[in-house]
Amino acid sequence: MFTFLSELKERNESLFYFGCLCFVAAILFTILSRVTRIEVMGVNAWYKPTKFALSTVFYSFAMGWICYYLPASFYKPLFNYSVIVLLGFEILYIAIQAGRGQLSHFNLSTPFFSFLYTLMALAASIVTLYTLYVALLFFIHDFPSLPDYYLWGIRWGLIIFAIFSFEGFVMGSRLTHTIGGTNGGSGIPFLNWSTKFGDPRIAHFIGMHALQVLPFLSYYLLKSTRLTFIVAILYGLLAVGTLVQALQGKPFHRV
Repeated sequence: MFTFLSELKERNESLFYFGCLCFVAAILFTILSRVTRIEVMGVNAWYKPTKFALSTVFYSFAMGWICYYLPASFYKPLFNYSVIVLLGFEILYIAIQAGRGQLSHFNLSTPFFSFLYTLMALAASIVTLYTLYVALLFFIHDFPSLPDYYLWGIRWGLIIFAIFSFEGFVMGSRLTHTIGGTNGGSGIPFLNWSTKFGDPRIAHFIGMHALQVLPFLSYYLLKSTRLTFIVAILYGLLAVGTLVQALQGKPFHRV
């Protein structure tokens, strides 16, 4: 782990430190979840900023690692600071709302909160589009120093990430992450995925973490372009399957 972090710092210092900052924030939010009783829709208010902070750690570290392979024509500082400003804004706003015991997402209670919710959606969309641009660069450039299976792991990871990042609009258009019942309610610990109704957050989570899972598997375990294709397709089908299940109002795991 320390070797990875040291190498990551060399590859992209800005995203390395941003990821570390988000990790510290996640620890702080976790502590707050233990020492405060603030709730939003029956769930500890600090779980949500914790999850977003951790997700940003994984995204920042993954992109900091793989963008190192891109040619010099890719202006990394612009990408880095776009990610830092846009995702940093999301985490900050979610944390402020958690401290106030109010919703961040789906909050249209006032014009101001509606505006901030729209800004969050815009921020996430810009980061996703920028990630798609990175994916395009991995398709149009040659990377002779990278094994083909690893290159395809990166390509598949970026594409599936982008698709299921935009899948967030399934929830945004409905102003709910619960299908077939009222928003909130019982869910699995911490993640709070519904155990009674459909929950598109599961597909959102699985799909977006293709960014880390597929390059890792291809490089360390699969070591085959053919196997990388097979696993990537199966992984994508898993994400699609959980989304279809959620849209039918069925829980991924019923208790």
